[in-house]
Amino acid sequence: MANALEIEARLVISHDGDDIQVAASGTYLIVNIPSQRVLDKLTSTPKGAPKKPKAANAPDPLQQLNDLARRLGLVLDLRVAGKTYVTFGVGRSPKITLNAVLGKLGSFFRGE
Repeated sequence: MANALEIEARLVISHDGDDIQVAASGTYLIVNIPSQRVLDKLTSTPKGAPKKPKAANAPDPLQQLNDLARRLGLVLDLRVAGKTYVTFGVGRSPKITLNAVLGKLGSFFRGE
């Protein structure tokens, strides 16, 4: 029995006219989102939807994704405009890059 999931894939997903690219080879998976605007759109709460209060002891979704990647033996590289934002599955916690911090700050000032 294999100790890690291995995949080979190339996929383009279109969402509201934006192409999200997914590529995988062996145990390495890359998801490339074309821009910070698209990432913000994908991760935002839909307009008019009530915001759910976060429970004090609720698990961190990024940590859950990292733990799942480690259990499957995968490395997930989330990129925005070709720059790595977060890497899951390589350590005890997700590795968030400076690109992610600067990208989020920039989108905040643009009002997106």
